[in-house]
Amino acid sequence: MKISDFEIKKVVIGDKNYPAILSKIKKPPKQLFYRGELSGSFFKRSLAIVGSRRMTRYGSEVVERFVPALTAGGVTIISGFMYGVDTAAHTCTVENGGVTVAVLGNGINICYPPENEKLYIKILEKGGVVMSEYDPDQKAQLWMYSQRNRIVAGLASLGVLVVEAGDGSGSLITANLARQMGKRVFAVPGPITSSVSAGTNNLIKEGVAKIVTMPSDILGNLKTNNLNLKTTVQNLKLDNLETQIIELLRREALTVDELAVKLGQNVVDLSAKLSLMDLTGKVSESGGKFYPGT
Repeated sequence: MKISDFEIKKVVIGDKNYPAILSKIKKPPKQLFYRGELSGSFFKRSLAIVGSRRMTRYGSEVVERFVPALTAGGVTIISGFMYGVDTAAHTCTVENGGVTVAVLGNGINICYPPENEKLYIKILEKGGVVMSEYDPDQKAQLWMYSQRNRIVAGLASLGVLVVEAGDGSGSLITANLARQMGKRVFAVPGPITSSVSAGTNNLIKEGVAKIVTMPSDILGNLKTNNLNLKTTVQNLKLDNLETQIIELLRREALTVDELAVKLGQNVVDLSAKLSLMDLTGKVSESGGKFYPGT
């Protein structure tokens, strides 16, 4: 399929399909052009994930750790479709069967960055939305991105999660806009030696953002179908092997092959064990690596 195969729709402020949460912000967009099916239910539990365009391996692992649990909790992921953390957040969401909304800083007939064309289509195929306040053929200009950020923050009912951000990053603009809107700001701490963690660490140090190190720090008391997100691995009964697996995964995310080597286990048997643990929420898997459950 091509992007042009998806119908362009338009909604103006005051229409019943216009996101109610967005109409409450200062200077809401008068109109939105979008592809996909825009549902108000998307924004009952929605979180913006933003971060550096120069995402590091650490940032990628953070996204892969958080997004599967968030999507399992029925959270819609909002982001800005740019390089780095934005792209990783959208990609991880669709890979885990979740819904994501991409807010562009240009018209929706223009896929930027161009290498995200397959992702653009995949978002729509998986029930998500691509939107912009600009006319469909409008090319991007630098000032449009900061304008776009107010929509990203405005659509996020749960707040904004900053994964990686250097000093002066556009992600910090989104975080400050969210704060001005009275929304919560979350930040994942990063290495003090990393330039792309300077902004997130300062958000935490200055009290602008709440430090988060696991998805449950954001999900809190939210409940979804048959899933109480307050449940933690510590509440679950673990056998000896499961305990060893969890202890290893708390140190670092590992593939099944890496776990088999460390535990001296057969890969086939261990894969079956991990599948059962995944079903019961004791572990989660993303990108071929396993993480302790939330």
